[in-house]
Amino acid sequence: MEGETSWFSHSLDDMAREIGEFDSFSELSDEGNKEATAVSVDLILPDDLLERILAYLPVASIFRARCVCKRWYEIVSSKRFLWNFSRVLSQKPWYFMFTSSNEPTGYAYDPILRKWYGIELPCIETSNWFIASSCGLVCFMDNDSRTELYVCNPITKSHMKLQDPGLRFSDYSALAVSVNRKSHGYTISIVKSKQVTGNFFQWDVSVHIYDSETMMWVTSLTEVLTGWRGGDESVICDGVLYFLIYSTGGGSPENRHGLITYNLSSCSPHGLIRSFIPVPCPLTCGRLMNLKEKLVMVGGIGKQDRPDIIKGIGIWVLNGKAWQEIARMPHKFFQGFGEFDDVFASSGTDDLIYIQSYGAPALLVFDMSQRHWRWSQKCPVTKRFPLQLFTGFCFEPRLEISP
Repeated sequence: MEGETSWFSHSLDDMAREIGEFDSFSELSDEGNKEATAVSVDLILPDDLLERILAYLPVASIFRARCVCKRWYEIVSSKRFLWNFSRVLSQKPWYFMFTSSNEPTGYAYDPILRKWYGIELPCIETSNWFIASSCGLVCFMDNDSRTELYVCNPITKSHMKLQDPGLRFSDYSALAVSVNRKSHGYTISIVKSKQVTGNFFQWDVSVHIYDSETMMWVTSLTEVLTGWRGGDESVICDGVLYFLIYSTGGGSPENRHGLITYNLSSCSPHGLIRSFIPVPCPLTCGRLMNLKEKLVMVGGIGKQDRPDIIKGIGIWVLNGKAWQEIARMPHKFFQGFGEFDDVFASSGTDDLIYIQSYGAPALLVFDMSQRHWRWSQKCPVTKRFPLQLFTGFCFEPRLEISP
């Protein structure tokens, strides 16, 4: 299928084979058909300059560059190249779409080359695990016991199992991860919510933090909320943990959701509700994401009379404690999803936000810097039965970062 490429053909393992020397090229001069002198690229560019040039290629092109010749293979495989690659501020984030609810396989979309690559994720067993990503690393947590946690690089397949946090089972869990681009250290947070026995309005909410430097879990906060509970949505931006809470006491539609902020550096013991920020309008499927250390929220805008029915999808940025609407999905794209119910998936990082319906593999991309909407290349995934659900997540493809 057009636009589909097997990622396995470009994997690191497959590259460790004998590679022939790259032939020098020739060109015709402007004076008739006289052949110009053949010039070897190897003779023109010194290693350090070639390393810098290759480091700015898209990740998929870097894998292909390994096949050009033995010299390029050695350059791209060197530690110095990875250092040069780390100087590239960011790669456009890819979107991974699961092909099955039972297997951790699927396709990853490259927005630069507009191609899909077949990828098998390490560690994860099913698509319903909790997933969070940051700067090339992806964190997985199982949805059953919620004690199995892994951190991996989906491109290089390097991965590590984390220490069991030793937490009791909760009704709701929200997973987030934040990677330091300079040190490559990372912080993982889990916000757990469990109903107080016999009291629907009161919920135990706790925040648990993992530091890759100490390799230890710490419970930094435990509090009982009245009339509110946590959910499964959280993100870390610029050292601050944000997570959505949901009303357990009914009330008007615009007051059913709220945002809590928690500074991870100070770990203030003061009440969570003090940091409460209301959402801008009645929402469904609210998703939080870190776009260049700015908190962005994507959500379905409910109808006034029936807030559970989506009439559109909006994108907001948090400035201080005020929400600023950045964009609203044009109606033609909203209709392009076909039968769009009240649930959808969205994920984003850097400058890109991906939105897809759970009921179809169509993928819409919004570029924050250009304020531009665009459909992705058609995904190789096909709908095999009416109730098939499609899920996914985005991640930044990096080569130099490992857990």
